[in-house]
Amino acid sequence: MKIATWNINSLTVRLPQVLDWLAANPVDALCLQELKLSDDKFPLAALEAAGYHSAVFGQKTYNGVAILSRTPGRAIVRNIEGFADEQSRVIAATLDLPGLPGGEVRLVNGYFVNGQSPESEKFAYKMKWLEGLRGWLREELARYPNLVLLGDFNITADDRDTFDPEGLRETIHHTSEERLHFQALVKLGLNDAFRLFEQPEKSYSWWDYREFAFRRNRGMRIDYILVSDALKPRVRSCVIDKLPRKNERPSDHVPVIVELSPL
Repeated sequence: MKIATWNINSLTVRLPQVLDWLAANPVDALCLQELKLSDDKFPLAALEAAGYHSAVFGQKTYNGVAILSRTPGRAIVRNIEGFADEQSRVIAATLDLPGLPGGEVRLVNGYFVNGQSPESEKFAYKMKWLEGLRGWLREELARYPNLVLLGDFNITADDRDTFDPEGLRETIHHTSEERLHFQALVKLGLNDAFRLFEQPEKSYSWWDYREFAFRRNRGMRIDYILVSDALKPRVRSCVIDKLPRKNERPSDHVPVIVELSPL
């Protein structure tokens, strides 16, 4: 089973790129963030024609998340249970996965709060949001041992995940507070699938549109796939696909793909 995450930065603009990528990379599930459209504008028919069911939690202009899957998702939850939030940032669904103990996998797809700057009200919201997420995920993991948390985390886990660790230290995405929250998620019983393998240095999933950042590889790894302890032995690979960043009018993020084996 292959599962991918991709902050598409407007599905309206980049639907053709998503369809092309799925044709070339027929993953079992693709989790999208930053749809930037409402549910009624979501291209259900086009994705169904491509062979994918869709669980959607949209929002006009901002945010929005979706899970595209070969088989229909069930037990769908939108947003963090127990945390009041007007923004569409989280969607969870259970997919059947024959061969795994329990025969299913729980996907939690999140577009984490950016936070703007450490001194801002948006950063305070980010801290509360991360606390709410962690509390809910603790319950989800107890209910679904085969769990994958993935999406745009808007956090660099450590200095390896940024092009300028010293120059950007304690700025947004790099603060000690954000990284402590990331580690708190890991301590729930989650594992960074990308770091389960030897990886090239300076491996990133996001690059600014400005100053030729992609060409100069001045990026950050802020898109993650965390797998539960129960799934960790099943992880066969985790890769970043940089090719879509070379598209005309690309997203500033690229897909990250994990492969799970039922054997």
